Amino acid sequence: MSQRKKAVSASQNKTQRRSQVCLDEDDEDAHFSQITSSQVQRAREHFTPVQIDRKVAEVVQFILIKDQKKIPIRRADIGKHVIKEYKAIYTEIMNRVCRKFDQVFGLKLVEIDPKNHIYILINKLEPIHGEPVSMRPGNPKSGLLFVILSVIFMKGGVIKENLVWNTLKKLRVDPGEKHDEFGDVKKVVTDEFVRQKYLEYVKIPHTEPVEYEFRWGLRAEKEMSKLKLLEFVGELFGQDPQSWTQQFREASTAETSSQRS
Repeated sequence: MSQRKKAVSASQNKTQRRSQVCLDEDDEDAHFSQITSSQVQRAREHFTPVQIDRKVAEVVQFILIKDQKKIPIRRADIGKHVIKEYKAIYTEIMNRVCRKFDQVFGLKLVEIDPKNHIYILINKLEPIHGEPVSMRPGNPKSGLLFVILSVIFMKGGVIKENLVWNTLKKLRVDPGEKHDEFGDVKKVVTDEFVRQKYLEYVKIPHTEPVEYEFRWGLRAEKEMSKLKLLEFVGELFGQDPQSWTQQFREASTAETSSQRS
């Protein structure tokens, strides 16, 4: 077989595997929508309180482990790897899981994508006054992320990638060089932060050569306080946060909505 045919064959196999994974996830999610009230009742009678308690603990542990890398958690994965034969009482188990995170860990399990049923954990505890969570010592990647999110927010919510790279270069973080703290900076920003749903990295249509732009991701929208971020920028530049009228209005509205939810 020629090298070209081998390459085409490998590409086709990879595509087929991806398609199969998607189908498996769809099948897993389909089980949840097909559960009847009689199945729920039978499951409640079949499993003992001790068994259900154990399953709740397993789900909590599974989510905590997943969250270590800040990777969003799919309902299909919870069902496939942990819930298994307890699917009929999935809702009951997840309600107890949410209470456990709230009461024991001070965390909140949030569904950031209702269509695909994707969850993240966010910290409900108030950060130290005047100090954004992402800027705390010992968390250099989060500091990097905070700077990028600040630039995006102050520039209206969407910026071209070259502005991000130029901003980082001014801070002596060159995306073209390996950094002592971050390693491959460009990979951290365009791959790791994107997979974690902190950033969106989107191709700009009809650009030649191809250009990309950054936006806040779903996790950032849930976790970050735009008002605290604006206060930080105000301190940085020695200005009243309200002097940025548009940003202050957006941040105040977001804060009010967050407190209501």
